[in-house]
Amino acid sequence: MARIIRRVLACTIVLGPLLATPGTAGADATEGVSAAAEHAALHGQLTYVEQETNSFHAPYRGRNSLSPDIGRETVDATLFIGARLWAGGEIWLSPEIDQGFGLDNTVGLAGFPSGAAYKVGSKRPYLRLPRAFVRATFNLGGVRDPVAAGQIQLAGTQSPQRVVLTLGKFSVTDVFDGSQYAHDPRSDFMNWTAVDAATFDYAADAWGYSVGAALEWYGRAWAVRAGLFDLSDVPNSSHLQSGGHQFQMILELERRYSLGNRAGRVLFTAYDSRARMARLDQAVQQAAASAEPVDPAVVRSFRSRTGASVAWDQAVSESMGVFVRVGGAGGNVEAYEFTDVDRSAALGLSVKGAPWGRARDVFGLAMICNRISVARARYLDAGGLGILVGDGRLPHAGDERIVEAYYELGVADGSHLTIDYQRVRNPAYNRDRGPVGVLGLRVHTQF
Repeated sequence: MARIIRRVLACTIVLGPLLATPGTAGADATEGVSAAAEHAALHGQLTYVEQETNSFHAPYRGRNSLSPDIGRETVDATLFIGARLWAGGEIWLSPEIDQGFGLDNTVGLAGFPSGAAYKVGSKRPYLRLPRAFVRATFNLGGVRDPVAAGQIQLAGTQSPQRVVLTLGKFSVTDVFDGSQYAHDPRSDFMNWTAVDAATFDYAADAWGYSVGAALEWYGRAWAVRAGLFDLSDVPNSSHLQSGGHQFQMILELERRYSLGNRAGRVLFTAYDSRARMARLDQAVQQAAASAEPVDPAVVRSFRSRTGASVAWDQAVSESMGVFVRVGGAGGNVEAYEFTDVDRSAALGLSVKGAPWGRARDVFGLAMICNRISVARARYLDAGGLGILVGDGRLPHAGDERIVEAYYELGVADGSHLTIDYQRVRNPAYNRDRGPVGVLGLRVHTQF
């Protein structure tokens, strides 16, 4: 952690003259609203994240254990290239260069501390194309509202009553399980189970993207979303299963409202994944009968894993907002894509710095409780491995409890420096290990 502290001090010295000047409203360069329709757009972003763990108690370890006193860095640079195909039609491509590793190659905690770290790491930079999709918006009449230019949104206008169809390769969370306070690990919270519902085992390859379709209907106060996406060929894989042989269906309901002239929103999200998955109790029984290590692949067959979550966003003032997420998922089937959580609750707040004269700054605080079923605890205690967890044994299981706090220093429009700290009790549900402290530094810029 001393290295991160030294880098924070160095960044503060270098950026001091800029940080001493109070910011102006509008943290992102892409937030301006234009009534004129854009015909093409080019945006970009660059994010550097470094994290280090403390010297926590770790009497034993397994293949998916988090290590004390380690540090890792990730860097990603993305272009967002968009063009208008017709009135209401857009195409987007987002080539990206990635480099680096998450802590312990992105294992060790169900609530992994860096959403900028993928399950695939590399010492050398590599190029990929995470998004390539078409979006069609069908306005249903009424007064048009202005639409802000964004990284995957052309500026223009749209009707509050509309239908939106998205086809191609993109992230499920580009459309579903959104929150204005906790949804982007490059600009707000960093923990995986803060930026998304922990139990939302959404369809994705190892980088978090899938191929599929999403259909959205927006009314004045309600919205309904449905999606169909490819799952990986096997759990936690880099390759998607094409042809619809293994897939996920998603349904989401949204209710928007005002409380004392402050905007609020409630989301209900449900999914059903259908693929070759193992029942955890069968995997443990098979291992005991054969005197072999626990291997879920031996007992996989085509079945479903379902889950649902509720999310709530509420503005408290012009500068403060709160969010809540609560979710559950099938506890006797292996997690397929995201992380190993069967029950979860998250509560947090986000405060912009205008009250203390730093309008570009943001402070965030979140508390998360992740829980697993009895069947999953027995599976891990027998030596089974999950997507991110697996200490070789789990004699004393407990809820994984996380507190995350960050302070984002706005350097200029679209650029910020963030200090992030996370403390985790019972890492990977193991009361024999921890508590874990993770100190992080994030540098982000976009245009």
